[in-house]
Amino acid sequence: FTMIELIFVIVILGILAAVAIPKINATRDDAELAKGLSNMTTLINDLTGYYTAHGEFDGTNAKMTNVLLEGILTSGAQLPVKKKKCVKITVADSKITIEKGEEAGDTPCPAFLKSDTFKQLVGNKDLTDDSTKHEIDLGTSGIFGTPASTSSSSSGAGTGSK
Repeated sequence: FTMIELIFVIVILGILAAVAIPKINATRDDAELAKGLSNMTTLINDLTGYYTAHGEFDGTNAKMTNVLLEGILTSGAQLPVKKKKCVKITVADSKITIEKGEEAGDTPCPAFLKSDTFKQLVGNKDLTDDSTKHEIDLGTSGIFGTPASTSSSSSGAGTGSK
């Protein structure tokens, strides 16, 4: 090979790398979001199953779920997505409360909170609003939950199962 041919090969490899590396990073970010959504779904299923089996929530996360959380569920645990605290989950009495986490404004939390899968889990609510939260009341309506919002305090409105 001549020096010119080798330079052309190196330039072509550089162009291919410049195109491929951002795609790989985007795929990695998508995988982190999917992992977070899977963890959220698993967490809700675990908590629902634990409450159904025991009639109450435990004071420790380890007995109720294997999902990695920051904090204790009874006092408000944070679900990390790509090392950011995107969602806060609290359990009390017969309720699972889901609201935006401490770092919900940081990347990748807005994409996580606005994803279709997450919205389905929280009754199609936009949890990026500070006053909005979603409650799943296992004591009255089973696993289907009762949507709640701190901005509207009407009692009995919007309850019932799907």
